Amino acid sequence: MSLLERSVSSAGGQVLRAATGVLTARPAAKPLHPSGSVVEGTLLRTGAEQTTGVAWLDQPGEDQVLVRQSRAVGLPAPLPDVFGLAVRVPTDDGQHGDLLLATTGLGRLTRFTLTPARSPYTRPMTTLLPYRTPAGPLLLSAVLDDERTVSLAWAVGSGAWHPFAELVLREAPVDHPDLRLSFDPVTNPLPGLETYDWVRRLREPSYANARRSRRS
Repeated sequence: MSLLERSVSSAGGQVLRAATGVLTARPAAKPLHPSGSVVEGTLLRTGAEQTTGVAWLDQPGEDQVLVRQSRAVGLPAPLPDVFGLAVRVPTDDGQHGDLLLATTGLGRLTRFTLTPARSPYTRPMTTLLPYRTPAGPLLLSAVLDDERTVSLAWAVGSGAWHPFAELVLREAPVDHPDLRLSFDPVTNPLPGLETYDWVRRLREPSYANARRSRRS
């Protein structure tokens, strides 16, 4: 990752941390992404011709996942907001890994920039901050093709996007206490996708603030 890319990525993380700090001051059980819809889904991993060294990305497979779609601030439609997509993936050890994406762009720098939108179908989403992999600093992206289908891809740094999976959502929402459902990519990493120390330092305060808010 170039110095410019890392600077932009770090700036995106600082914005995320600052926004979460402001939002946790409001009286809400979940200050960030306060409400959303939860559904089950099937993640169909097709793999990719160009490999990353991460088996979960490189190898075909199928995961039964839990998916939450939400607005970051919770502004009512049709006001623009940062949309979020959270995916909980079961792991071989009986635990789970969490994937969080938010509306950004897909360009060299816009993939690191949070972007409000009026609909999640008008903007792509990325993980905003990179994972450490054998191939280098890697981001994941999601594009909502329609109400039930999401295309997932990966890219190293500012490189090209490589499709690796399709997420198919169920129509019926899950009977789940939404306020108690918390996704945390820092403590629940996906298999083979390691968190950089500098990314952890950026993200951990925001998630710690959110956890404290839910306990209060």
